[in-house]
Amino acid sequence: MSESKKHIMTYEGIKKLEDELEYLKTVKRKEITEKIKVALSFGDLSENSEYDDAKNEQAFVEGRIVQLENMLKNASVIDDSEIPTDIVSVGAIVTVKDYDFDEEVDYVIVGSAEADPLNNRISNESPVGRGLVGKKIGDILEIQVPDGVSKYEILGIRR
Repeated sequence: MSESKKHIMTYEGIKKLEDELEYLKTVKRKEITEKIKVALSFGDLSENSEYDDAKNEQAFVEGRIVQLENMLKNASVIDDSEIPTDIVSVGAIVTVKDYDFDEEVDYVIVGSAEADPLNNRISNESPVGRGLVGKKIGDILEIQVPDGVSKYEILGIRR
């Protein structure tokens, strides 16, 4: 069997996953159990869409619980005090000049489990994240992205 992937995470990311896991195990499981009980009271299961929907939701939630437990078990936590400010690394907040849009953007470099591109939390495994990691303030880089090449200059690095 292959070795499980290590998930690089911040304390904030760990807390978020733990909260979701707790919610799924306590609140969501009970909700689904009630839905199944109600659907069973309708009788004939062969044409009972409420029952089928509840069982599908149950399977999805149980799968997500297993996924979260695995991610937490294999998490490697980044200590804020160990994040360097002279080189881009996971956990760092990087201010870049995006030449495509002629604007300054702050990116938080996170592990893939915490990525949220809409909130500028980019994975160290994404094209831009991979391109930024290991670079220093003042570096200008061109990164291959799905729709071409983007040009960035690193203006600042902080925790």
